[in-house]
Amino acid sequence: VSFMNESGKEGAFVGANGSGKTTIKNLIARFYDIQKAEILIDGININEYNLKDLRRQIAVVMQDVFLFSGDIKSNIRLKDSQISDADIIYASKLVCAGKFIESLPNKYDEEVKERGCTFSSGQRQLISFARAVAFKPSIFVLDEATANIDTETETAIQNAMMNISGENTTIIIAHRLSTIRNADKIIVIHKGKVEEMGTHGELLELGGVYRQLYEKQLSYQHTA
Repeated sequence: VSFMNESGKEGAFVGANGSGKTTIKNLIARFYDIQKAEILIDGININEYNLKDLRRQIAVVMQDVFLFSGDIKSNIRLKDSQISDADIIYASKLVCAGKFIESLPNKYDEEVKERGCTFSSGQRQLISFARAVAFKPSIFVLDEATANIDTETETAIQNAMMNISGENTTIIIAHRLSTIRNADKIIVIHKGKVEEMGTHGELLELGGVYRQLYEKQLSYQHTA
């Protein structure tokens, strides 16, 4: 597996379950260390970075979002006193979460119950996006972050990704190909190897694995 994702660009990984997409994310954040070859950030091997400093620069938004008991502000700030209320509001508006938060009776002070059970899955996802952006990471990772949300929320997230893409290097792991159509580079992983690489249009024209995945999803949507 060999690829480069340029600073400030949006790169996406697609492929079947078990192809190796999430493994790449785990290696970048050093959840476990690679045994061969190397991963470079700004030309420096990630093993040379202090682990805490490395992970501070990487924000991951997962498919399953966990919200803690408290309020919306505390769920975005996560006890980091350096994140001000103004930072929270800015991050929320940037990822298109501000509209629904400000419609709540107590706005950013609205109570959050364990696991965010009073919010929809889309609302929880938007709060998690705001949380990630508030920490101002250099690398933004979305791991199947739109798998369980409706079309309206997905559109909001796509707009959010456009808002942040110029400031962050964004890596998207996705099954839903509509999420990554506008990515600067799409990397198709197949059985642990890079099978194809290019833009959405280039890969469709190529007529390989990506096109097969795309046509399967279109067929499923038409029959669902």
